[in-house]
Amino acid sequence: MENLKIPSGYVSALDLHDTQVAIKTVKDFFQGMLSTRLNLQRVTAPLFVTPESGLNDNLNGVERPVSFDILHQDGRNAEIVHSLAKWKRYALKKYGFNVGEGLYTDMNAVRRDEVPDNIHSIFVDQWDWEKVITKEDRNEEFLKETVRNVYKVLRKTEKFMSIQYDYIEEILPEEIFFITTQELEEMFPEYTPKEREYYISKAKGAVCIMKIGDLLPSGERHDGRAPDYDDWELNADIIVYYPVLDIALELSSMGIRVDENSLKSQLKKAGCEERAQLPFQKAILDKELPYTIGGGIGQSRICMFFLRKAHIGEVQCSIWPEDMVKEAVSNGIQIL
Repeated sequence: MENLKIPSGYVSALDLHDTQVAIKTVKDFFQGMLSTRLNLQRVTAPLFVTPESGLNDNLNGVERPVSFDILHQDGRNAEIVHSLAKWKRYALKKYGFNVGEGLYTDMNAVRRDEVPDNIHSIFVDQWDWEKVITKEDRNEEFLKETVRNVYKVLRKTEKFMSIQYDYIEEILPEEIFFITTQELEEMFPEYTPKEREYYISKAKGAVCIMKIGDLLPSGERHDGRAPDYDDWELNADIIVYYPVLDIALELSSMGIRVDENSLKSQLKKAGCEERAQLPFQKAILDKELPYTIGGGIGQSRICMFFLRKAHIGEVQCSIWPEDMVKEAVSNGIQIL
């Protein structure tokens, strides 16, 4: 099982019953702190959208959404969301949110092309959040301050869990380290992007990697980003070092969203200028939607991190390759 990593001597500190209690403890505390820190209100959100709306997240542009036809709507097609990155911005306007106010929601997705391993599942659950900002807020310092606020919530959650459970020690550093993808490439030119993330996160404990999606001077991208939600000059990933698996673990992806200018530029760079005619994208170009900042925070990822689990299947229910399940169970990893 090349996709399964077994930590030496791993034993879960909690049984299945107590793990369920701990999962709720993490989620209740974290989302309460997040909503207060960022001034967010919880809203309901769709599980599926229509393809022609342009609201689904295209991720890297190659992942296939799960789609189905609706019997009593003349066979109309719908797609399970990959994320709510675009829908949230539309909702902020429709629900009447003002500058400085935002929303968050539970987002459940099915990503059937995901390669399953210790931290990846075909089932994705995250808190999707979005907040109305001004045109003047579209700058790097505003992005950094928002990252710091999210990171403070992560640190407070770790401190809270360390009080609730004796086996959990605080490992997050006091401050998060900021670095751009170009600076990271210059620092580790001989390594792949994922290897760079590992070395910088292990050295710093927690890092914010900025400016993801565009081509680097080397002619390669650090990682893929859809061209029609994050501004590639104003986005960021929060990544921490996770000693249980000795890996870099991404907990959150976020960014200031495209305005009319960056959307037009990024659609051209991505070779998909035809998307400008879709309702959502056209509304941005016509300045009908608010300027926003937003992101996604993996619910199972943070539960896995704070509970010091070795496999994401220990904190969420999904479908895994049978040989992976057998190997995990034989090594003390309790897959739900």
